[in-house]
Amino acid sequence: MNIPNILTVSRIAMIAVAVVLSAFCGPKLQDITKGIEILRIIVISLAFLAGITDLLDGYLARKWNQVTDFGALMDPLADKIFVAACMLIAVEYRLMPSWIAIAVLAREFMVTGLRSLAAKKGIVISADKFGKLKTALQMFMLALAGASWIGVFDLWTKYTTQWYIWITYLCGVVFVTMYSGFSYFIKYRSVFMETK
Repeated sequence: MNIPNILTVSRIAMIAVAVVLSAFCGPKLQDITKGIEILRIIVISLAFLAGITDLLDGYLARKWNQVTDFGALMDPLADKIFVAACMLIAVEYRLMPSWIAIAVLAREFMVTGLRSLAAKKGIVISADKFGKLKTALQMFMLALAGASWIGVFDLWTKYTTQWYIWITYLCGVVFVTMYSGFSYFIKYRSVFMETK
């Protein structure tokens, strides 16, 4: 368990704690007492720290030449858990429609399956520019949802200007996410269309 792997495991632990605490953060977005406000800030802080570990673990593993099979397995899984947990919390508090989360998570499962099949054949599918753009857009989406959740600004009141901008942005994230996923399947179609 080197430092990059410890960071990866700590990311999963922080998200698990954040998910549990989020269950006690009030039934509605608008119902923010002082105690709930503090609890939500703690949850957002844990998610922020988890995001920082996501940036650090891979960087340190490469810099210190500590890339391991455990890290190669757990780092992308930790990323998926992070995105899934944050999006489901956002759905629970009606910060985004459930179909947004379903579309994004379905793409993640499909590409993970493709990567697993490719790995069996000795093919490494690295993130391309659209995959990196997708990740950046998703992280910004989660940051906006989190800021709204703790009351920095209002994204949940329907049919306001902010709400229309938010929904448009979410649709853009889904478009880039799905396009990125389909591009992998087209580019690496030989992985699953090959006949024995």
